[in-house]
Amino acid sequence: MSKPRLLDRQYVLPFVLITTLFFLWGFARAILDVLNKHFQDELHISITQSSLIQVTTYLGYFLMAIPAGIFINRFGYRRGVVFGLVLFGIGALSFVPGMSVGTFNAFLVSLFVIGCGLVFLETAANPYSTQLGPEATASSRLNLSQTFNGMGCFMATFIVGQYLFRSDGSSGDVTVPYLVMGIIVLAVAVVFSFVKLPEIQSDNQEMSETPWNVRMKALFGHRMFVFGLLALLAYEVAEISINSFFVNFVTGEGWMDKNMASKIISLALVIFMVGRFLCSWLMRYVKAERMLLWCAIGTVVCMAVVILSPGRISVWVLVLNYLFEAMMFPTIFSLSLRGLGALTKSASSLLMMTPVGGCGFLLMGLMADATGSMTIPFIIPLIGYAVVMFFALSLLKK
Repeated sequence: MSKPRLLDRQYVLPFVLITTLFFLWGFARAILDVLNKHFQDELHISITQSSLIQVTTYLGYFLMAIPAGIFINRFGYRRGVVFGLVLFGIGALSFVPGMSVGTFNAFLVSLFVIGCGLVFLETAANPYSTQLGPEATASSRLNLSQTFNGMGCFMATFIVGQYLFRSDGSSGDVTVPYLVMGIIVLAVAVVFSFVKLPEIQSDNQEMSETPWNVRMKALFGHRMFVFGLLALLAYEVAEISINSFFVNFVTGEGWMDKNMASKIISLALVIFMVGRFLCSWLMRYVKAERMLLWCAIGTVVCMAVVILSPGRISVWVLVLNYLFEAMMFPTIFSLSLRGLGALTKSASSLLMMTPVGGCGFLLMGLMADATGSMTIPFIIPLIGYAVVMFFALSLLKK
């Protein structure tokens, strides 16, 4: 029996265009992982205070996810993408006047606008990618797109990290990467303004015309969607918290300086990118649910080792964790959308509220500042990965 095709031929160009967006928001989100340490040193603030970077950005996701879903449901994927790119570009360029104001709060406002733009991109691009081919390969297809998200993450932490944390001890101007990013993003918005993206029609298109509250009631009648929503939130708490805490962890333990730390997290994100590409291929042969379970077990073991093991071995176990977690977001996302038909856009907007889990870094910061321990805070991602593991088990038992 031939294996199912990954992508319908007529959707190759739309798939390529949409996949570029995964790179852009991966770059934007990963910069935050080096901004924390940069602002701690430059503005002399604590880990807890710097965590407001994540809180503010991902609060934009939480507040704008449902409006983004309503917008995309009414005006389509392409207009949702263009609107998101414009917000993203404006937020990035506003770092320039923010620097002249010179306060931490000014940067937080810019990051909030960026977060609002990113949620439009993700709410449109994630479900769109899953629908450009057979349902059986939706998880594999989304993992392939998300591979370029990992590439954006790696390039952000390496390029911006090396720029901000220079080997001679000096620090770069934080407005420069945002200025460049803003110009590029607005240029991409112009391209998408003139490109025709086909709207994927569901089998029950009339559902999209029903009131929002009716669609929400229908969605929450799907038990596995609700569990998937919780699992995705738990994953986001774990993944974003680890990324944001990484540089603080390895420098706080005195194992390396900021410059080397940015190189190590960049290496971890290369492994993350490879993991997504590898899983995209493997899931053409292995059930997505089973792959998710194996990887979730791997992450739970890694977190337990980080918490319990002494010394530098925990750094390399933490790097290994990136391989196991790489496939989780796109896989949980696509499995949660399975069988939802015309409810897909509405479901996607709810799923895109889950990056608010990035506020979990605030809990890690509070724990680190309160206890003086850099390992105890990893209890938070341990719990998050455990929830993902139980979600995978539930899917396999269906």
